[in-house]
Parts: sequence; structure tokens; C-alpha cells
Amino acid sequence: MNTLVRSAGGRVTRALGMPSLPPLVLACLAATWLIWGSTYLAIKFALVSLPPFFQMGTRFLAAGALLAAWLAWRGTRWPDATQWRNATIVGALMLGGGMGCTALAETTVASGLVVAFIAVGPMVIALFNLAFGVRPGRMEVLGMAVGLVGVVLLARGAGFAASPAGLLAQAVAIVCWSAGSVLSLHRFPLAPGAMGFASEMLAGGALLMGLSWLFGETPAWPPTPGAALAWIYLVVFGSLIAFNAYMLLLARASAAVASSYTYVNPVIAMALGVWLGGESVSGGEWLATAVIVAGVVLLMWGKRKPA
Repeated sequence: MNTLVRSAGGRVTRALGMPSLPPLVLACLAATWLIWGSTYLAIKFALVSLPPFFQMGTRFLAAGALLAAWLAWRGTRWPDATQWRNATIVGALMLGGGMGCTALAETTVASGLVVAFIAVGPMVIALFNLAFGVRPGRMEVLGMAVGLVGVVLLARGAGFAASPAGLLAQAVAIVCWSAGSVLSLHRFPLAPGAMGFASEMLAGGALLMGLSWLFGETPAWPPTPGAALAWIYLVVFGSLIAFNAYMLLLARASAAVASSYTYVNPVIAMALGVWLGGESVSGGEWLATAVIVAGVVLLMWGKRKPA
């Protein structure tokens, strides 16, 4: 079985134009591709009882506390003041703005369409990288142009046209997540290893709870069984596993590899939304998603470097 997994992983990475990747990186890729594709429907299910900022805040506080407690038990060094500052800035952007606004968008927009919109994240990251002297090549520029066409098509579809507030919330989420991803690499490094991820989740979760209080959110208590199970899934799989896998990819792989989940997430999320969530996706919205994914493929192809 292990031989088959290594063989399949090698074929996938070669097909994406990536060099052969270590097993740990492949496992992290699988987590971001498959688990994250399903978490957006879980967010939708949890919204039945848990409002967006409260849901995300409790999710990341629980995951961050569990991870920090485990690391402290193993003797891992606690972050210093500068690292806590960085965790607060990055957590505010990636979790407060990124995940908080994504959950807010899902209150009025189908989860599959939200993920399709998120697929433009690598393009926004490429734009933020310009500030640090990382300039896109011709193929990358072409990919961003194609992706922009897809975004315009998706925004004009019935799903987002019926909810301008949801469209705005998702746009803010993408900008915040992309800015946090870039700044965590160039300006505000986290504490080494998993403790950095734990501190980011704790700081971001605390900010989200503050936003929940500010907007006067009130969860339905007790939550429905479906909402409770969805929240547990988000804590364990979405935060402890997939989010840490993404942060590990940012540290150990190229930005193109780390953001390659955007190839797969829209298709998985839209299929699950239609199948399990009873969501409706028009043919035009599927086409817009295909155009966005094509733009991401071109962008990633332009980022390839020899092994």
C-alpha cells in the first residue's frame, strides 16, 4: 500500500509540474485538498446553531488550546512577546478576516460558490508578493487574467448576484487570507513549528470572539446534533489537521505547492454542496468555476522551477 501511495503521489506531483515531494508534504497536500474541500459544507451545517464569528472563534480557540496544551506537555517553548505579536497580526488577517468573513458569506451564499470564489486566492497572493519584489512571469499574468474573467462570471451568477453582502464578505476574506499568508513569510514569522500555529489560532480565535460580541451574535443552545458534529469536524479535521498542514506547507514547500489546494477544493465543495447540502449550482456557475481553476492552473504552471 505504501508503495502505491508513493507512486500515486509521484504521478500527481509530476502531472502538476512539481518535483517529487517528501511523504510529509504529500500528506499535507492531501489534507488541504480533501479535508478543506469538505469543511465549507461543515461550516454551512454548523451555522444552523452557531453564528459565523462565534462558530469560527470557538473552533480556533478549542483547536489552539488543545494543540498548545499538547506541545506544552511535551516541553515545547512558549512563544515570546514578538512571536505573540506576529501571531496576533497573522491570526487577525487569516482567521479573523479570512475565515470569519468566509463563514459570514456562507449565511447567504452556497458553500460551493464560496469555495469557487476562494480559488482566486493564489492570484491575490501573487499581487501581494509584488510588494516584496516577487514579480509574475507572462504565464502567471495570463493565469491571473483568465481567473479574473472567471470571477466576473461567477459574481454575475444567480448565487452572488442575489447577495451583494455575501460577495463583499468573501472578497474581504480572500484579501485578508492572502495578506496574512504573505506577511507570515516576509514580515511576521510565527514561533517555530506547531507552537506558532497554536498561537495563531489562539490569537485569531480571541479576535473572532470579540467580533462575535461586537455584532451581538447569540448561538442557539443546545445546538442541533448536526451542528455539533459539524463543529467537532471543523475543530479536529479543519483546524488541527488541515490548517496546520497548510501552515507547514507554507514553511516547507513553495507558495505554488502550498496553494495548490485551490485546484481541487472548488470541485469537491460544489459537488458536496449539491449532493449533501441541497444547494443549487447553475451551469453558468460551473463554467465560471472551470474558468477560475484554469486560471489557477496557468498561474501555477508559470511558477514552476526545475527540481
